[in-house]
Amino acid sequence: MCEEHSRGAGRHPDRRALLVTGAAAALTLNTVTFANAAEQPGADGAEGGRRDRPRTKTVRGTLPTGSPDYVYLPVEVPHGVRELHVSYTYEKPEVPAGTQGNALDIGIFDERGTALGGKGFRGWSGGARSEFFIRADDATPGYVPGRIRAGTWHIALGPYTVAPDGLPYEVTITLTYGEPGRTPKPSYPPERAKGRGRAWYRGDCHIHSWYSDGQRTPAEIAALARAAGLDFINTSEHNTQSAHAHWAEHAGDDLLILLGEEVTTRNGHVVALGTDPGTFVDWRYRARDNRFGHYAREIRRAGGLVVPAHPHATCIGCNWKFGFGEADAVEVWNGPYTPDDEVSLQDWDNTLQSSRRGWIPAMGNSDSHKDPDRIGGPQTVVLAEDLTREAIQEGIRKGRSYVAESAAVSLEFGAVGGRGQHAGIGGRLEVGPEEPVSVRLDVQGAPGCTVHFVTDQGTLFTGPAIPESGTASAQWSTTASYASYVRAEVRHAPAVEGLPGALAAFTNPVFLGKD
Repeated sequence: MCEEHSRGAGRHPDRRALLVTGAAAALTLNTVTFANAAEQPGADGAEGGRRDRPRTKTVRGTLPTGSPDYVYLPVEVPHGVRELHVSYTYEKPEVPAGTQGNALDIGIFDERGTALGGKGFRGWSGGARSEFFIRADDATPGYVPGRIRAGTWHIALGPYTVAPDGLPYEVTITLTYGEPGRTPKPSYPPERAKGRGRAWYRGDCHIHSWYSDGQRTPAEIAALARAAGLDFINTSEHNTQSAHAHWAEHAGDDLLILLGEEVTTRNGHVVALGTDPGTFVDWRYRARDNRFGHYAREIRRAGGLVVPAHPHATCIGCNWKFGFGEADAVEVWNGPYTPDDEVSLQDWDNTLQSSRRGWIPAMGNSDSHKDPDRIGGPQTVVLAEDLTREAIQEGIRKGRSYVAESAAVSLEFGAVGGRGQHAGIGGRLEVGPEEPVSVRLDVQGAPGCTVHFVTDQGTLFTGPAIPESGTASAQWSTTASYASYVRAEVRHAPAVEGLPGALAAFTNPVFLGKD
């Protein structure tokens, strides 16, 4: 293998190459070039030569602190290339406590360019992989197979965090020449499973496989979803749709598989839930760029729901900064219950009377990546007309759902007026201001927990501990003038005296009074 070294990026990239395009700032480095296949030694089959002989070039440089969110390394790809392979490394020096070290993400765009929302995206693995390849017939998980067409490709580097002394990196590009092969036609999961008609269906809509930074295969995830008692899941790889074509064989009459993406920006993450197969949603913007509304509408145009994920998570870039004006639902419980979930729950509760677009339903998902992350912990339980993409999305959008820590926990919750009117979760009980209202919760599978009824004033009812059978009922009377909505929480005993216990389940609200 012939290796050439290019120092075109330099120790300090040319800051004059900084591009500000109304989206996240980007830096473009010097271009790497390769010879055409016909110019390779032995290209015509002469003695000692081979047409498929790889050619490799390596680029080294250092990104300073304050680098743009994305740094593009252009690569001039000639005709006759069968496979493109990229590997990279970077230094991870020790830094003082409280100081961010180096972390560098990677992806690639093809000859169609890097324009925001354009057609050029060919894959992203973030920091999950140190190398990838693309061919017509195959690609590394996270990347989209297809022909390696001639033109200027761009390796995308994302300096997630940069240490005080900078981020030294090395990128190696290898082109293999030869016949391109054939790209397989993608197959996608059906949008309908057998179902039970109008019923409560359990799902987990935030899951990662090895097509982004997870470690499980789709087959392993599907098996775990079935074992967890789930009826549906939604794929949600970070910043790539490449997994969509790899789920069809794992769906079945008993498991509906929706397709989506976790759009992972520097100012928060959003789950695109149930988009059309093959839909890619760009992520290269911050809240200050005023682009999120456009991409939220793109998600909906592709048939999906817009669900901000873990809005108060503490990881770098995870805290939600875009507001909730475009949200169809919000993920307030993400994985094992933690203090940031409690903050998300209370923050969501504070919006139930004040959102410009009406109230925003809540949901919960596992965000599982690997063992011991538990698929279906938690899970959103949705009242839907059938087990179809459209029906599940409608149930989530209308808030006809509750969240449970596992399939062992089941709730029935509703309110009844004095003249026999009834409203369930996500509904409105049309009663006069002083008309008596009876609120009731039936719970199964929550031994040792307590029931709480929460209103716009706060928690107004707390029941006794649920017996070891795990089954209990709680009832409370109120009026619409005293409580404009009521929702239920089922909580474990507090781990710290004076603080609320972790959730075992909670419901979306029932609103009281005439709209």
